[in-house]
Amino acid sequence: MKQCEAAGACGSEQRKKLDAVIEASRATPGCLMHILQEAQAIYGYLPMEVQKVIAEGLGIPLSEVYGVVTFYSQFSLKPKGKNRISVCLGTACYVKGSDKILEELEKQLGIKCGECTEDGLFSIDSCRCVGACGLAPVMMIGEEVYGRLTPDKVKGILDSHREASK
Repeated sequence: MKQCEAAGACGSEQRKKLDAVIEASRATPGCLMHILQEAQAIYGYLPMEVQKVIAEGLGIPLSEVYGVVTFYSQFSLKPKGKNRISVCLGTACYVKGSDKILEELEKQLGIKCGECTEDGLFSIDSCRCVGACGLAPVMMIGEEVYGRLTPDKVKGILDSHREASK
């Protein structure tokens, strides 16, 4: 079974959208970044099967597509959760204990940084700064910023997002 079939990423509607993006952009010089951004918006990440479709559609080596995907941090090779958690590990947050926040998230969700829960509800990533140093330590879930965190606040925040996702 292909990787994206296993992950449900080769759906005919998604594939039609990707094919349309490739067709509309193919003639534009330097279109690879745009196509990768659109593909990630369609699939939520860029599995190898999607990268192969893009490479074939543009007539370029798969290694070129993979090289761009792995170079830029905006692209993901793994699925992301409905609730994307980003823990700031920048200096201000780190000295205020953001590493403990990350550890508690991993414990509560049963996954490691860079992974997604089996139900697809949460994924955890880290970042270097969200620009809210005065609220350190900080994490974001989607666009929502949570500041002045302590490990004992993590469960309640996760529970509120579980409830909102029902």
